[in-house]
Order: sequence, then C-alpha cells, then structure tokens
Amino acid sequence: MYPKNRMRRLRATEGLRDMVEETTVRTSDLILPIFFDETLDEIRTTPSMPGVVTYPLKDFDNIASEITESGVRNVIVFGVPSEKDPYGKQAYSANGVVQRAIRGLKDCSDLTVIADLCLCEYTDHGHCGVLHDGHVENDETLELYAETAISQADAGADMIAPSGMMDGQVTAIRDALDRSGHSMTPIMAYSAKYCSAFYGPFRDVACSCLGRGNRKEYQMQCGNRREAIREAMLDVEEGADIIMVKPAMSYLDIIRDLRERTEVPIAAYQVSGEYAMIKAAATNGWVNGTAIMKESIQSIKRAGADIVITYFAKEMAELLR
Repeated sequence: MYPKNRMRRLRATEGLRDMVEETTVRTSDLILPIFFDETLDEIRTTPSMPGVVTYPLKDFDNIASEITESGVRNVIVFGVPSEKDPYGKQAYSANGVVQRAIRGLKDCSDLTVIADLCLCEYTDHGHCGVLHDGHVENDETLELYAETAISQADAGADMIAPSGMMDGQVTAIRDALDRSGHSMTPIMAYSAKYCSAFYGPFRDVACSCLGRGNRKEYQMQCGNRREAIREAMLDVEEGADIIMVKPAMSYLDIIRDLRERTEVPIAAYQVSGEYAMIKAAATNGWVNGTAIMKESIQSIKRAGADIVITYFAKEMAELLR
C-alpha cells in the first residue's frame, strides 16, 4: 500500500542533499569577463550592467588582488581602444589595450588570462571583420585574426578565444600560433555563437555597437540546432582545445547536444543580457538574486558545460567560499 521507493528520503536533511547532489560548481569552473579602456583615468560604470566596471590601464595589482580575493582564478579580457579604423588595427598592435592589460595582469598575478579575439571593438563600423560593400570579407579577416592572436600570445595570454565566427578562424589562429613559437597556447573557440538579442548590455560596456547593418551573415540563427553541432565539430577538427556556446541559458539544448558528441571541454557564456535581467529583477525585489544566480549557473553545468563565463563569477566564487 505504501511506497517502498521514497525519493524524499535523500532530501530530508541538508547533509543528505549535499551528499547526493549530482551537479556542483567549483570556483575553477568560472571565468570572469573584465574590460579595459585606454582612454580612462578612473573606473567607469555602465547603467545597463550594474556591478560590472571598466578599468583604466593602471593599478593592475589592485585589480588582480580584488579578483583573486573573491576566489576567481580565470579572466577573459576585452578592450576599448582610443582610436578605431576600418581594419581594427589596434586589435593586433603590440601596444594595444588588450595586450597592455594582459601584460599588466600577468606581471602581478597568477590569474589565468584569456584574450578575447575579435575586431568589433576596434573597427569604426563595429563589425567583426574587414568590411567591403556592406559585407565582411572572411579570408581577409582571417589574416588579421592571425596577427591578433600572435600579438596577444606575445603579450602573455594563457589562452586565445576567437569570437568573430569567421569560417576557418581556428585553423588560421592555430597555424599562426604554431609558427610564432606559441604551439602550447590553447584556443577556446566561440563555436556556436548565436546572433542574439541578449548581447545588448555588452555593447554598452565595450562601446562596440554597429554603425550599420547586422551580424546575421556570420553569427548563427537562433532557431538552428544542427548547424551548431556542425560548427563546433569543425572547430574541433581545426584544433580547438575548448569549444563554446554563447549565449548559455537559452541554448542549454545545444550544450547538451555537444556534450553527447565530443569529449573536448565545453564552455558556455552567460552573457550580459542574462546577467542584467537577473540583476534588474533582484534590484526590484521580484526574485532572490543570489538563489537565481546559483540556479542559473548550476543549470549550465548540468546541461554539460565544464566552464561557465559569467559576470557573476566573483559573487558566485564568494558564495562557494
């Protein structure tokens, strides 16, 4: 009459619940995006991204200490240059904003410093590559990606993360790194990067809004699932050490699809729009922000991601600690 199998038995106490928890988050799973602007003299805040700051290119000791004290060990660096041009020359300058930030962080800390590689923050039109007649030229852009990768690795980047969604970008970057003496520098490829409305607040922080057109001819359509698998598997074939799904929470099915098809590590980017919505709802008292932060990151891990890039990294690390 009464059930022999009672699922509630292992939920009865906190100790039992912790013992059988299937998906856990570690601080080493987290990557914090950080922003530097070479035109700044002091920290800048952005209203659409509460809690996220843009740093000037100074005080690296304090920046690194604040991050490491939270428990975070890994960062991915984005930069805002003082000048932009049609070819994004500051992206591959040895003295570019990201290159200077990498050197500054590596000189004073043991942080794992990942360099985001794209041209959108450096071009005056805001596109991720060289623009001709309203279209991004794929192969010409690959040459600039290769130069950028070398300059970032020369600056001391521990990993290169190409985000432009150009065909063949992993091959171009892997070849460039290998021939320049950086064969041990890994690549974390933005493999399934969707043309998403969730990126809006990032554009405010990174000052990379489009001047004209859109990114639909190189970023993926939101309804495509099989294409994501093909994109990611091509990146694996080309030598990607880690593949990424971006955004994360609306694409948990893609993370799971890839987890079932490959053994390489999978990263997922909990993007600015996801972060900003949770922050806004919490500020208005509509939700428990801390609980939703934890649940959202845990759900990304549960779907199959090994690594979560999130603006909540410091808050989550402090909670775990």
